[in-house]
Amino acid sequence: MSIACFPAIKAPGENAKVKTRKGPAPDASRPSAAGAGHTGSGAPARVTLNDIAAHAGVSRATVSLVLRKSPLVADDTRARVDAAMVELGYIYNRRAANLRSGASRTIGLVLCEIITPNYAQFTSGIDEVLDGEGYAAFITNSEEDATRQRRLLVRMQEHGVDGIVLVPAEHTRPDALTEAHCTSVPCVVAQRRIEGFPTDYVGPDYAAGMEMVTEHLIALGHTHIGFIGGLRRISPLAERLTGFRRALRRHKLKSGPVVPCPVLDRADGYAAARSLLAAGDHPTALVCYNDVVAFGVMLALTEHGLAPGRDVAVVGCDDVAEAGLHRPALTTFTTDPRVVGREAARLLLRRIESPQLPPEQIIIPPRLVIRQSCGAAFGAPARTAGAGKPPARRAAARPA
Repeated sequence: MSIACFPAIKAPGENAKVKTRKGPAPDASRPSAAGAGHTGSGAPARVTLNDIAAHAGVSRATVSLVLRKSPLVADDTRARVDAAMVELGYIYNRRAANLRSGASRTIGLVLCEIITPNYAQFTSGIDEVLDGEGYAAFITNSEEDATRQRRLLVRMQEHGVDGIVLVPAEHTRPDALTEAHCTSVPCVVAQRRIEGFPTDYVGPDYAAGMEMVTEHLIALGHTHIGFIGGLRRISPLAERLTGFRRALRRHKLKSGPVVPCPVLDRADGYAAARSLLAAGDHPTALVCYNDVVAFGVMLALTEHGLAPGRDVAVVGCDDVAEAGLHRPALTTFTTDPRVVGREAARLLLRRIESPQLPPEQIIIPPRLVIRQSCGAAFGAPARTAGAGKPPARRAAARPA
C-alpha cells in the first residue's frame, strides 16, 4: 500500500517557518487556567470536574461533594474548589444532573395576562422562593385565551417541568385542565379559582376586602354607593361583588350603579366614570375593581369639576405602590400579590415533595388602608385597619 504525501499549503504571503517545541510534551491531565475549557482549535469546550480537581489540587470526588453541598468538605477546601470553578468558568451541567435524578428543578408559571402591577409583584414573589430553593421558572402568558393556555400547559410538561403555577384564563373549564394533563403533574392554581378542579389554591380574600372598604364608606355616612370595573367572567369579580353587596345588605342599602369595564389600565376607569357621570345622578361614593381603575375614575371626576375625597369618595383594591403617592392618595385594601406568589411557590414545592397530601387552600387576608380619597383629611397619614391578622389562612380545599 502506498501513501501519497502532499506538500503543505501556505496562506498567501506566509513565509514564516513553523517552530517545533523541544522538551517533554505538556501533561494534558493537568490543564492550566488559561487552557482549561478550550480545545486546540480555539473552540470552547466544557470545563470538567477533572479540570477543577486538577486546578484546586483535590480529587474529583471532592469536587463532586462540593457541588452537592455536602457537609463533609472542610471550609477551606470548599473555598478552594469554588475559586477554581470561578477561575475556570465552570457551568454546572444541570441537564445531566436532571437525567440522573429524574427532576428538572424547573416549574412552569402560566399567567392570564402579564402587564398589570399585580402580576408583576406576584411573579416576583414566586421567583424569590424558587431562587432560594434552586429552582427556575418558565414564564408564559395565555392572554386570557383558554385555548392558548391549554397549549402552554402541555408545552410546559413537554419540557419536563416539575410542577405548574396557573393563573387561569377566562372561560377555563375543569375538564380542559384535565385534558391538558394537569392532574398528572403537581399544579397550584392562584389568584382565580376554578370550581370543580381538585387542586391546591392560593389567593387573596377579595370578598372580605370589598366588604371591608364598603363598610368603611357606610360608616362615613354614604348610602348611595356604586361599583366600577370588571367584564370577565372570573372568580375575582364574583368575589368582589359578593363582598360589596354583602355589606350593603347588612345595612339594608340598595346597590348604586354597577358599571362594567376592562380593568387593565386607568383609561378603562376613566371611560367608565365619564359614562356614569354623563348619565347624571352619580353616587356619593364609588368602589373600584382595582387601584388602576380608581386612578382613571378620579381623573374623570376631576375633569367633571368634582373633587375625589370631597365631592365623591373613591376606593380601590390592591394597594399598588402608586396608591399612596397619588393625589388624593387612594384608600384601598391590600391583596398582597407578592405574598400570594411566595405562598403559591412554597405550596407547589411541598406538593412536589409530597404529592399524596390532600388539596390545600391558602387565603391571604386583606388590610384596609385609609387615605384621602374616601374623605379623610387631606395631608393626613394613611391608617391601616385589619392589621395583626395572620399572613395566611390555610384550610383543606372545599369539595368540588
